[in-house]
Parts: sequence; C-alpha cells; structure tokens
Amino acid sequence: MKNKVLVVGASGGIGAALVDQYRSMGNDVIAVSRAPASDFEQTESVTYYQISTQDDKHIGEFVQQLAQQGVVISAVVITTGFLHNEENAIHPEKRLEDINEAALSAYFGTNSITPALWLKHLVNIVSKEGSTLVCLSARVGSISDNGLGGWYGYRASKAALNMFVKTASVEYKRRVKNTMLVCYHPGTVDTGLSKPFQKNVAAKKLFTPEFTAKQLITHLSQLDREQVCHFIDWNGEVVTW
Repeated sequence: MKNKVLVVGASGGIGAALVDQYRSMGNDVIAVSRAPASDFEQTESVTYYQISTQDDKHIGEFVQQLAQQGVVISAVVITTGFLHNEENAIHPEKRLEDINEAALSAYFGTNSITPALWLKHLVNIVSKEGSTLVCLSARVGSISDNGLGGWYGYRASKAALNMFVKTASVEYKRRVKNTMLVCYHPGTVDTGLSKPFQKNVAAKKLFTPEFTAKQLITHLSQLDREQVCHFIDWNGEVVTW
C-alpha cells in the first residue's frame, strides 16, 4: 500500500512542487486547493480537491469525507501563507502607525487559524504507524530572532502558527504515537508571495519551488523523530522559537 500524502495549498508554487516531488517518489498524493479541481490534471497517483473556503466547517467535512473512504495520511504539508495583497492595499507594516485591523485579521486568518483548523481535524486520520505534519512558517516568526522589528502582522501570525504547532505536538504525541510536527522556514522562494521583496535577495538565496520541495522532503527524513516538534530552515538548521 502506498503512502498517502496530503498537500494543502497545492495551487501555489511550493505546493505544486511538493505534489510533483511526492508523486515522483511513488506516493499517492491528495492535493487540496482553493482553485477548482478541474484546473488540474487528475492522475492515478494525484487527486485534486477544491476547498474554496477553508473554514472549520469545510475543512471538517473534507477530512470526514476522507475518513469515510478509509484514507490514512502518513505525511501532511500545509503551505498556506499570506504576506501582501495589492488589491486590498495590505503590505507588511514598517511602523506602528501602519497597523490595520483588517490586515491583522487577514494575516491571522490565513497564516495561523487555517493551519490550526487543519491540525484540529487531521488528528483523526493520520497514520498511527508514523506520520509527519509540516506547516510552512517563517524565520521572522521567531520571537528570539527578531532584531529588526516591523512586519507586525506577518511576524505575529507566524509566531502564533509556531505556538499552535508546538502545542498541538503535545496532544498529538498523546493521541497518535510516533507523530512528528514541524514548522519549516523555506527561505525566500520565487513565488508570488515574495515577488515584491526579491530585489534585496542575493541570487543564490532566491530559491525555486522545486529546490524548496526537495530540501523540505530531504530534511524531514533526517529529523530525530523522538523529538515531537521541530522548527528548522531550508538548510536543515534549527530556528529558535
């Protein structure tokens, strides 16, 4: 029986690369996206699902649907993330006066709440034989590593995500043996999320989604599973909480 891998955010650059990488490794992939499933090619090993509204109700119904099908998940990567939105004039804050209630709601909704809801429901269908759950985080979400300030909403929402994952790892360990949770900083990846901020990034530090997917999967295979929660970067180095 092939391993079942769930990729949330499969229409994004990193998500799409992860789907391809896991598929090429012989896994069956369940790919979730806000985009219509008809936009993607359904194959024998990759099945796309659309969840246009990733709230508690819709995520819960989707996971329950998988449970009724007898699906057991061995690996999950939640790639959802939000940094800016030109249409709604949401940009990382440079000073306190830039803090905006609507922007904060957007940051926390996508970066913190949505992954937490996935963790809430997935505990019921992950493999008890050994499963790994990953949330894409960011180094700027490290409280101890914050020496520059700014980016209030993004920093705080990623810090909240880290706490959700760390706290969930305690309960997962109790309820699902041999489970490991990971917060992963992918570095600056050449996707729409980082596009406005790439000009100050050295060429060798601007990663392709394909490189990012391979790095993530490689580092996951090397982590100490006795430690139930990790926060690491694209190079496999520990990021301080």
